[in-house]
Amino acid sequence: VTAKVQIVNGVRQLQALVDKKRVIVTESSIRRDLHLDDAEGTNCLPTATIFEELARMGYEKPSQKLTFYKAFFSARWKYYIHTITQCLSAKSTAWNEFSSSMASLIICLATNQKFNLSKYILDAMVKHLDGGVKFLLYPRFLQAFINQQLGNNGLL
Repeated sequence: VTAKVQIVNGVRQLQALVDKKRVIVTESSIRRDLHLDDAEGTNCLPTATIFEELARMGYEKPSQKLTFYKAFFSARWKYYIHTITQCLSAKSTAWNEFSSSMASLIICLATNQKFNLSKYILDAMVKHLDGGVKFLLYPRFLQAFINQQLGNNGLL
């Protein structure tokens, strides 16, 4: 309820009060608290690379749209994509489709490339908050941030 997005010293952050104590979430705090080594990772692959890699993964629906559908992959890839989207997607659309950012994440994981998941998570949290969505995006991640800043007594 108290969460807001602020830019402080050029750094975008989410600020909220939890038990009357300020909790601040930034890209670097996400990286630190989730133990991610992704600062040098890509944010989003170029469009041509996304289409090329998805085709290599067997994506059967050539298109120029940047919305992709699980239905056009083999069963193996559908399961992989389903698992990733269930865990990490900031869904605002149907569960059987995903964006170029999610496609980049899936491709990077499948090809052992670094992806900046910290930025992806913060962007999704900010998008939900800016859009007025009353939904705790990534509640388990939020609990990790709260615990890190308030100690293990911070509860959602």
